[in-house]
Amino acid sequence: MFRPTTRPSATASSSLDVKLHKRQTVSSASSSGRYPYRLNFYDRPPSLDITLDEFETCAIDRLRILSHLEALSHRNLPPAQLSTAIATYTKQHLPLSANTARTANLDDERRRDEIGHWVLRLAFSRSPELRARFVRAETMLFRHRFETDDASERAAFLRHLALDWAVVGEDERSAYESQLRKCMPWARPEQFAAESWFKVSWTAVPDLVAKRRVFVKQGMAYVPQSMQISLVLQAFDTRLTRALEVTAKNLPRLDEDERLGPVIDHLAASFLAGVGAGEYAPTDSTAAVTAEMVDDVARKHFPPCMLNLYERLKRDHHLKHFGRLQLGLFLKGIGLPLEEAVVFWRRMYGSTMTDDKFNKEYRYNIRHSYGQEGRRANYPPKSCTQILTSNQPGTQDSHGCPFRHFSPENLQSFLLSTYPQLERGSPDMRDIMDSVKSSHYHVACTRVFEITHNVKRGEGLGNSESVSHPNKWTDRSRELEKEKLAILNGEDVKME
Repeated sequence: MFRPTTRPSATASSSLDVKLHKRQTVSSASSSGRYPYRLNFYDRPPSLDITLDEFETCAIDRLRILSHLEALSHRNLPPAQLSTAIATYTKQHLPLSANTARTANLDDERRRDEIGHWVLRLAFSRSPELRARFVRAETMLFRHRFETDDASERAAFLRHLALDWAVVGEDERSAYESQLRKCMPWARPEQFAAESWFKVSWTAVPDLVAKRRVFVKQGMAYVPQSMQISLVLQAFDTRLTRALEVTAKNLPRLDEDERLGPVIDHLAASFLAGVGAGEYAPTDSTAAVTAEMVDDVARKHFPPCMLNLYERLKRDHHLKHFGRLQLGLFLKGIGLPLEEAVVFWRRMYGSTMTDDKFNKEYRYNIRHSYGQEGRRANYPPKSCTQILTSNQPGTQDSHGCPFRHFSPENLQSFLLSTYPQLERGSPDMRDIMDSVKSSHYHVACTRVFEITHNVKRGEGLGNSESVSHPNKWTDRSRELEKEKLAILNGEDVKME
């Protein structure tokens, strides 16, 4: 499907063909007509010269958006809050301005949007489950953009699509007036009189038919202009679904370029895990932590995965390799310096281990994780994606994600014994377990954060962001504590 040195064939509308270079790109999108609209059905694959770096970064940016949208869709937010959350997140990670914007670089925004979409098609066309989730997330993103687009630009885009909608004439409208009125029981007479109607196959609007929102006659559905979005979304969904099926058939061609395989595999794994890719960057609240402070910080601010590891370490005075690595890098990320890390681990192993054995078998690994031995690489804390998808724990291991790797019974017992705010059989517990059952582990984790930190449902870590990294949980938890202390001391603080 990806042939780095060839141009698109006549059937390329169903596959992606991008020319890749290791040098800097020399061509760029122009305002000559490739991106005349903010909205895009992605019917025409890009024929662009792009770098491998751009190939990956555009896909990661879009993956972050789609993962966030999928998380939001499972958190039952009110429509207004959902729209605000999407707008805030997309503006930060994948802005896409209208033609009337004066300061935005429209060509660059739309180029990155297009590249990201087409790269992710490759990653998500490999299985029916991935294709279905990708279509749902992309349709949700398109819906938000359609609803927030400039009215005149949106109308121009629809004219450009030339969708097969038959306009209902006055004679036909008069003949079925009583039936059509039942489709708009809320409309005042003047509203009904001003409404335009389209006639399409009932299969084009199954959602409206299921809700009895349209009049159906001889297999044709009569759709009012005010419900036009259902027609548009169904057309978007249908075209994308068909294109992904064709792309899946062309996937074997991807083996011709060994540079792309690892990138595509990583993107697919991240999406299946439900979290977008992205590196963790410490915030200003990441103050230094000493070995003495770890117990107090753990009790107040550790996410479930790290609290489980820490409690196991306290109980058994030992963790297996991947457990030590997961917890050790996390502690490094929250501000535990190397010298304090050595003190912490030595203290946790206690009398079960001699100083000589600790120095020979464990000190080196601690220094290695801080980049002081071996390759001297600065290893970052593990993200939720890495914890969910790599080094799966066995029955004797304690690393991993409790929401994914614990049995439902053990997970409930762990949550009930750890968080007094939760009760067995409560609506909150049902919400958490339902998210786990549907494999939305980060949604369950985010809900635990909201409950245990007295945060409004849907706010997550702030601006409706889901938990995507254990250290982000801790950073936000510490920020909330600082804000509460500042309020108690009568200081002015900016609440997020």
